Amino acid sequence: MIDSVLVANRGEIACRVFRTCRDLGIRTVAVHSDPDADALHVREADLAVRLPGATPADTYLRADLIVKAALDAGADAVHPGYGFLSENAAFARAVTDAGLVWIGPPPGAIEAMASKTRAKELMGIAPLGEVTKADLPVLVKAAAGGGGRGMRVVRELDRLNAETEAARAEALSAFGDGEVFVEPYVEGGRHVEVQVLADAHGTVWALGTRDCSLQRRHQKVIEEAPAPGLTDGITRRVHELSERAVRATGYVGAGTVEFLVADDGTAHFLEMNTRLQVEHPVTEAVFGIDLVALQLRIAEGDALDPEPPAPRGHAVEARLYAEDPAAAFAPQTGTLHRLSVPNGVRLDTGYTDGDTIGVHYDAMLAKVVAHAPTRAAAVRALAGALERAEVHGPVTNRDLLVRSLRHPEFNGARMDTGFYERHLAGLTAPDPDPYAPLAAALATTRHHRFGGFRNVPSQPLLKRYRTEPDGTEHEVRYRHTRAGLEADGVRVVHAAPGRVVLEVGGVRRKYAVAAYGDRVYVNGAALTALPRFTDPSAQRAPGSLLAPMPGTVVRVADGLAEGATVTAGQPLIWLEAMKMEHRIAAPATGTLTALHAAVGHQVEVGALLAVVQAEAEAVVQEEAS
Repeated sequence: MIDSVLVANRGEIACRVFRTCRDLGIRTVAVHSDPDADALHVREADLAVRLPGATPADTYLRADLIVKAALDAGADAVHPGYGFLSENAAFARAVTDAGLVWIGPPPGAIEAMASKTRAKELMGIAPLGEVTKADLPVLVKAAAGGGGRGMRVVRELDRLNAETEAARAEALSAFGDGEVFVEPYVEGGRHVEVQVLADAHGTVWALGTRDCSLQRRHQKVIEEAPAPGLTDGITRRVHELSERAVRATGYVGAGTVEFLVADDGTAHFLEMNTRLQVEHPVTEAVFGIDLVALQLRIAEGDALDPEPPAPRGHAVEARLYAEDPAAAFAPQTGTLHRLSVPNGVRLDTGYTDGDTIGVHYDAMLAKVVAHAPTRAAAVRALAGALERAEVHGPVTNRDLLVRSLRHPEFNGARMDTGFYERHLAGLTAPDPDPYAPLAAALATTRHHRFGGFRNVPSQPLLKRYRTEPDGTEHEVRYRHTRAGLEADGVRVVHAAPGRVVLEVGGVRRKYAVAAYGDRVYVNGAALTALPRFTDPSAQRAPGSLLAPMPGTVVRVADGLAEGATVTAGQPLIWLEAMKMEHRIAAPATGTLTALHAAVGHQVEVGALLAVVQAEAEAVVQEEAS
């Protein structure tokens, strides 16, 4: 019997595993980097062991430190979670060599399937050799790991080498393995996967299907089970291939076999993830099971029932990220003041109110899951819950999730992996509530009681706000009158800290307002209170390149120095944040007049990295002189 489990991971998945362990009476052990010293998974564990350092390479990717932590804390088993070392056969062997129980597949199965190149060979699929123009588009892909890291779509042959190197660097940083390979890129396919579970006694469960087609940067955003609209033939085919992969490798434990289903119904094998997936809750909801509990049972040697439970209903999951979808999904950091969702949906998270979202790890804040008898009901419930959720802190993708779930293409189950390429601009277009700035002003200003007599009418009060993240500025004017508060024809029914009620055209609108310093949240919309007059010193020179997110400068273009000539679109500076690499390009052709970035520098969002003076501006200045 397993009595104590160390989770070799952090954040949401560590909290998820701990929850099941508590239910089963199993003691829990957390490991943590220095930035995670007070993280939720550390607070929830019975014991915690420090991994000195901040970067994944120094902490969560150090197999030797994690095995030592398990032994020091008296754990008798290790659960790898997902990401980091979860698909590392050497780590699995180190765990078992230390006399600990490995809650995962045998190392040999990991070796066979965790490397996507070897997995394809096992399934009889050869990767592309020398790429020609006729092969385009292609996908450069990390051989290890997952989560969209180390992946690049290449549509132009002259970009292949640069994108290959970028994918290799990102994979090495995220997984400690820089091996990449190239495969054909299927346009317009659906990402379909099968959750498998196998015991050591020969029983294999293929737990329905999942659709994970809505992706950004090849990382899933919305997932659901079962995958809608698949024919019985396609379902049988992916189940047969999945069971073949399990039996061919002597696989034991939980895993996921992934496919890309083309328009013609052909199911192309992508990979097998030899671990629990982020999206496992939708399968749990549909089958009424706890996959972590089953992993523990299998690790203890128990046998599965001959057949899995019958599926029931439909489940949809949305990943809530601290990122700005309108700014190329740039990661966001800062204090998460409030995170709350309505009752009736499942919330898996590694954060709680007051926690800090840092730069070192993945930007996912939480997963929100809805389960209902039908797909339409589950989608509606999830969209409504996200819309009513309180998410006060860094910019998130919450509005994108709500709009995606309500998009006709998604509602009609006609989505594919190109969904965001086609629709992102429309889904991220600003659609502010015109009365939100007024509600913010009224809730954060001390008012006289309504109806109080005043001999002299008050002068109009003025407040300025900027909506986030689009940056639109608003001026709000209102005044006290004998009848109460008046604002441009809007009747103020109630105004107090936290709650405002406005009547517009005979319809009462209710606003929940929360303020944290100069940031105000009105029914979930974020606004920043501005000073009445703009500070001239805050102005930036034209052509200023600002850090779109906090991170580390990992590369500066070769030979780049002040006075250098640059061309529009030329990559100049590379930032790494939350395990993703981001390129900062020249906004115009011209001259680099300032360079403040250097490799290794930690920068905050909005930091000035460089200045490019466009050719036209330079000509104007010369003529003026």
